[in-house]
Amino acid sequence: MAEATLTDALRLIEAKDERGAELLRTIASRGDPEALFVLADLTWSGTMVPQEPARGRLLFEYAGALGHAEANILATNLLASGVAGKRDWHTAITRLEAEARVLPKRRAALDLIAAMQLKPDGDPESLAEPRPLSARPHAVMFEDLLTAAECAYLVGTANELFEPSMVYDASHQLVRDTIRTSDGATLNWLMEDPAVVALNRRIAAATGTAYENGEALQVLRYSPGQEYRPHFDWVAGATNQRIWTALVYLNDGYEGGSTAFVRTGLEVRGRIGEMLLFSNADPDGNGDPLAEHAGLPVTAGTKYLATRWIREARWIP
Repeated sequence: MAEATLTDALRLIEAKDERGAELLRTIASRGDPEALFVLADLTWSGTMVPQEPARGRLLFEYAGALGHAEANILATNLLASGVAGKRDWHTAITRLEAEARVLPKRRAALDLIAAMQLKPDGDPESLAEPRPLSARPHAVMFEDLLTAAECAYLVGTANELFEPSMVYDASHQLVRDTIRTSDGATLNWLMEDPAVVALNRRIAAATGTAYENGEALQVLRYSPGQEYRPHFDWVAGATNQRIWTALVYLNDGYEGGSTAFVRTGLEVRGRIGEMLLFSNADPDGNGDPLAEHAGLPVTAGTKYLATRWIREARWIP
């Protein structure tokens, strides 16, 4: 009888047959790089196996060490961020330098980092003081937080990932979000390359919070007529609340699209590279009704915006 192959395992997994995961483990135990990569991906996401990000990261590292190119890149990304394991910025950059010799996208990330003023651990050397906008909700504007090149890099990274903004309905089916009509792209922790890590750590430093408290960065694209209707960013009943929202404006050249606080009258139109930071909680730590806000409809051109929600405690695994 022929020995079962990775193709057999993938066929069973596609059919949601639990025997596929068992077969995959067996093949991975033989040191098969592709099987290790697939098992890492399933373990990271919790698909057909228990979700264990730390174990998934180790499996990516094993697959990368055995020559799996994509796993090697993901291992570098996670080493730069410290998600689901230790953080070693120096080693991550050394690995990125090697990857950049053969991969144009990694060269672009390395070149962007080279233009940044960073401390040895990848944090920013310095930041300008913010400009106050509102006492409540507490809102400030950081001018020139990102360069035009950094904004373009985020847009370029997100371009192939944009999908219509979706939510789950009452029957747990994904449907188009009627509140947010933009297209969105999440730069999840596996995709967060060292350049994006450095930008997220700059956002954390500007907000006075830990990088580990931030959710994955989202890039939103608003075409004419698209908007984000009035809403709150805090999550009702959450034990680890979203206390801050950071919005980075990634381009100019569009009309409309201001960020409006509907109960206070504050309306903000950020320039490219500026970051609006506002609090979602009132002085008692509860969701602040005055933090209700909207992304007004874009009337011409295309607006790009990066959003990072910041929790009160560690959020990354």
